[in-house]
Amino acid sequence: MELKRVVVTGLGAVTPVGNTPEETWNNLVNGVSGAAPITLFDASKFKTQFACEVKGLNVNDFIDRKEARKMDRYTQLAMISAIQAVNDCGMDLEQANKNRIGVVFGVGIGGIKTFEDEVKYYGLHEADGPKFNPFFIPKMIADIAAGQISIRFGFHGPNYTTTSACASSTNALADAFNLIRLGKADAIVAGGAEAAICACGVGGFNAMHALSTRNDDPQHASRPFSASRDGFIMGEGAGCLILEELEHAKARGAKIYAEMAGAGMSADAHHITASHPEGLGARLVMENALEDAEMKPEDIDYINVHGTSTPVGDISEVKAIQQVFGEHAYKLNISSTKSMTGHLLGAAGAVEAMASVLAVKNDIVPPTINHEEDDKDEKIDYNMNFTFNKAQKREVRAALSNTFGFGGHNACVIFKKYAE
Repeated sequence: MELKRVVVTGLGAVTPVGNTPEETWNNLVNGVSGAAPITLFDASKFKTQFACEVKGLNVNDFIDRKEARKMDRYTQLAMISAIQAVNDCGMDLEQANKNRIGVVFGVGIGGIKTFEDEVKYYGLHEADGPKFNPFFIPKMIADIAAGQISIRFGFHGPNYTTTSACASSTNALADAFNLIRLGKADAIVAGGAEAAICACGVGGFNAMHALSTRNDDPQHASRPFSASRDGFIMGEGAGCLILEELEHAKARGAKIYAEMAGAGMSADAHHITASHPEGLGARLVMENALEDAEMKPEDIDYINVHGTSTPVGDISEVKAIQQVFGEHAYKLNISSTKSMTGHLLGAAGAVEAMASVLAVKNDIVPPTINHEEDDKDEKIDYNMNFTFNKAQKREVRAALSNTFGFGGHNACVIFKKYAE
């Protein structure tokens, strides 16, 4: 069976550095940080009091007020990114075969704020017994964003959610890619969302010592590959890509951002939260993606790394890149857009995939910000090009995007320039 080719025909994004793909990309290229003191709840007594929140978004510009009240914030963000992407792809939905259009959307946690609110305000503390909102479960469950998107557009194709912690939306892209190239769908609305900036989210990650506590300087707190890095910055948002079978896209005259070339998955099988110290799973997932794409290491020009700004994770990923790419590792551009967006958890992979697609399309690599010359980690080889502090123009024939999740889940996707 000959596999079908898959292209990217639409983009959507709601992130801490922009409420559209265009605004997000412009701010990424210009090195704008999305970190600021938390406004979504009172964090004054928490070890970490800042995050990368979505800013200035009017949900009701996209979703009816009554319907929005039935959605957790993560579902609202997912829906908005999907609306943007579907509009961007230019498909005539009146003529499209909606039985062959699906939705695969990832989330790491789901409606954690809804759960927190219900338990705190409505449920277990009522003197005369629990009183829960009838929309509590439909708002909270992890699969509901994919369901809401399909309902909004009437898409009857494959519909489900991928949950693999911070690799969730990259797994969604990989699944969508495989469904299309196997002929199971003509197009998939694929991506991920997360909205865990709440007391439970921040408090839980604080208890694990996973978050930066640089409260006096939030904008410079996310500093991947720097010696003084002290943990990731909690972010929220959503990213969406329309993946489409090539001939289907060509038949309707669609614009094509890039071609999705391959996807890989692996497991560290090492620890519930820490990455393998030698990068075993990270190495394997990149090798699997390259094999799937039928590409050699030297075909890649840019890696959007997982790069969370954690002491162990950054080092293990660098080791894995060196193992996979050898001497070519020193010819690559590498950058962590999490230095600007923070870590979007289940949405990270989709947003970073979008950045990778636009790097391929525009031949620009966004930077890794917040690095200082005298802040070097002796365990990191700085002969590699981490694209520190300033975007770099170069030909980007193909880009690889890594995401790794708690539980040892690893996922990797590759995008390349589209050619007939």
